[in-house]
Amino acid sequence: MPSVISQDPEVLGGTPVFIGTRVPVQNLVDYLSAGDDLDEFLAEFPSVTGEQAQRFLLQAQEALLASLGG
Repeated sequence: MPSVISQDPEVLGGTPVFIGTRVPVQNLVDYLSAGDDLDEFLAEFPSVTGEQAQRFLLQAQEALLASLGG
């Protein structure tokens, strides 16, 4: 599955962002950690698609499970 994350030193100093946006992926993590839901995040950052957000979460889950040996 292709990544939905881009890192470019010319965009926000290399902060990982959703491809085609200037929205850091950390913003989604922060929203969810604060108890906000995905719809609230998407409403606040309309340049990020629901598909991008869901794919990021799936990729993060897969990376976490792989790091835990699962």
